[in-house]
Amino acid sequence: MAGRTALVTGAGQNGTLPGVGYATSRVLAAQGARVAVLDRDEAAAVRTVERIRAAGGTAHALVADVTDDTACARAVAEVVERFGVLDALVNNVAAGDRAGLFEVTPQRFDELVAVNLKSAWQVTRHAVPVLPPGSAIVNISSVGVRMRGPGMVYSVAKAGLENLTDGAASTLGPQGIRVNCVQVGAIWGAFAAANMPEEMREPRRQGTALKTEGTAWDIAHAAVFLLSDRARWISGHTLTVDGGPPHRFPPGPPITAVPAAAPAGASVGRSS
Repeated sequence: MAGRTALVTGAGQNGTLPGVGYATSRVLAAQGARVAVLDRDEAAAVRTVERIRAAGGTAHALVADVTDDTACARAVAEVVERFGVLDALVNNVAAGDRAGLFEVTPQRFDELVAVNLKSAWQVTRHAVPVLPPGSAIVNISSVGVRMRGPGMVYSVAKAGLENLTDGAASTLGPQGIRVNCVQVGAIWGAFAAANMPEEMREPRRQGTALKTEGTAWDIAHAAVFLLSDRARWISGHTLTVDGGPPHRFPPGPPITAVPAAAPAGASVGRSS
């Protein structure tokens, strides 16, 4: 990412647990990118910038409410004015709660859709005119879009974000702009800690095939890969980062080693 300029929304750092935007900003900076750290909380944005600079990176704090279209336009313009170019965008801002799909008020429904879906569309539409060929966009979604259970507006909006990713990839492909999505699994980070009790950590860990707990850093590394030239031929893709799906069935018997030369007609492979 050396020599590139990235804008990451929702990248401020509050508290002790890292969020996806913060972690992505740190990884981008460590890979040589100049990072525009956008957050509506100025102190949080400055905190991220200070940590990037302390580690030898380059960063600039932006304060904007990405649900405001005018603020989105102003933020993109400020990035270009500051760094001269914008060639990587991460739409990370998110908000949610545990309320059921029909338990929220119309006002709350609009708020959640605006934060989780419309904000990405607004920032992207202002970024497109300044993004050069070879640039890339990554949207941050959630495995909540494919889980069966009580419906939440958050999941509905994130499903829309994944559809937006597909549409944007097709629309912007001829301009040389790649658009992908990272689907976040049951990591434990700032967003999870703000929306569920600590007791949820162990069941979430056990719900993965790897039986390990994911973090915001796992998501950040996936996002930066999709922004980099190593993903130059990947667009319109949703990459799930979730520690592997849970086992649906008990594990089968162990696989035996295959002999170097099996006798004719002998069966090898799974033990009986």
